[in-house]
Amino acid sequence: MKIRKQAGFTPTERLLSRLCENTFLDLFSYLNPVREDGKEFCDLIAVFDDHVFIFFDRESRKMDNVTKDISVRWKRWKREVIEKQVKALAGAEKYIRTGKPIFLDPRRETALPVTVPRNPVVHKFIVAHGASEACKASSGENIYGSLGVSYSKPGIPSLNLPFYVELEKKDPIHVLDSVNVELVLGELDTFFDFTSYVTEKENAIKRYDFLTYCGEEDLLAHYFLNYDPDGKRYRIGEHPLKYQGIAIEEGEWKNFAASERYRKRKEANRNSYFWDWLLQKTYRNALKGTLIGDVDLGKERNALNEMAKEPRLMRRTLSGRMLKAIENFSETGYIPMHLTFVSSVYPDKGYVFLQVKCPRGEDYQNYREDRKQLLVIACAAARNKFSHLNTVIGIAMDPPKFTQPGEITEDFALLDCSCWTEKERAFWETENKDTKFFKTSGMRETRLHAEDFPQPR
Repeated sequence: MKIRKQAGFTPTERLLSRLCENTFLDLFSYLNPVREDGKEFCDLIAVFDDHVFIFFDRESRKMDNVTKDISVRWKRWKREVIEKQVKALAGAEKYIRTGKPIFLDPRRETALPVTVPRNPVVHKFIVAHGASEACKASSGENIYGSLGVSYSKPGIPSLNLPFYVELEKKDPIHVLDSVNVELVLGELDTFFDFTSYVTEKENAIKRYDFLTYCGEEDLLAHYFLNYDPDGKRYRIGEHPLKYQGIAIEEGEWKNFAASERYRKRKEANRNSYFWDWLLQKTYRNALKGTLIGDVDLGKERNALNEMAKEPRLMRRTLSGRMLKAIENFSETGYIPMHLTFVSSVYPDKGYVFLQVKCPRGEDYQNYREDRKQLLVIACAAARNKFSHLNTVIGIAMDPPKFTQPGEITEDFALLDCSCWTEKERAFWETENKDTKFFKTSGMRETRLHAEDFPQPR
């Protein structure tokens, strides 16, 4: 079924939509959804796994002239762009927890095509536009023109400063602005990375009496520079707790982005976007209604959604192994094929990458059906080989080495093998008798080590 997305009513909404389309939120984000009564629900909603992301995008030009009454102008701008949206977000979260329907169009003819979980983890965002230039002009210390933000417990005195947003600690709302919305969504462009950051930030807000930072980009730099080797994740603040609060200084991101570590990470990530290309290509076919094969994106679990859960670091390994397999593909044999197995960041999940070349003279549709069956056999053979797997994702395609880019087709399979019986093991062992997937003496398991920020050599 073709899915028609709203284009956005304002330039800033269209910017937000474009940014989401370049991340894991592509198929799962929708502009200008409405409630069952036809009223606006939010500016953009995204649903993935158990998480719901609600965005309100607002612009006000009340800060364009800062030569007069800056405090008055700031209060008016903040009331319109921040305070009203805080109330609107509370209403949106309340509505979504009722389980009532959400629609994509004012006539309520098209329901939201993704399933909202029954007990979602809700993350709320305000994207605030119109104050960046005035913010930068007000102080020579403000590098990018980002808004300062503070979360604090009751009793801590309010500063009431221009370009400084004070929010309640008990119900965290994330405030991004014209400067850092693109930066944050660009640096955290996978579900795993974005959700890990947002969740850690929300937990830090709850842990500390106050969390203050000069711009979201500075908090993000602090996060990247604060890796916990024991927990194997990035943190905000100290662990265990040593202080009552955290204040992040101006310039953290500027220094971090100029570092060799950051440059090395960007360089290392380059090949990882092959994985994203494969996902985006399939998602956009789904939006256009041209997706064929066994992938049902309406299901709670499907191959594409499982692939989208991989973090950027793991996508380096996945893409690297796939690109190497593509490079090494050989045309030998009656049906030339090449099988590659790659582990996931999730210990009980693995990927099978199968390249099969259509034999000369064979009908392509017949070949495609045969390829799908081979892919399922390969997934089952992987489970028989690696008994710790509960999920195997299969990816099959024409070998890109010998196929024109516009002619490459892909097939996907998801094998849930969490309850793998002896009967299933024996059945697929028999099915694999001729293909001998994972049976050849030359196949071996390779373990790779990768660092998110490679050390300079």
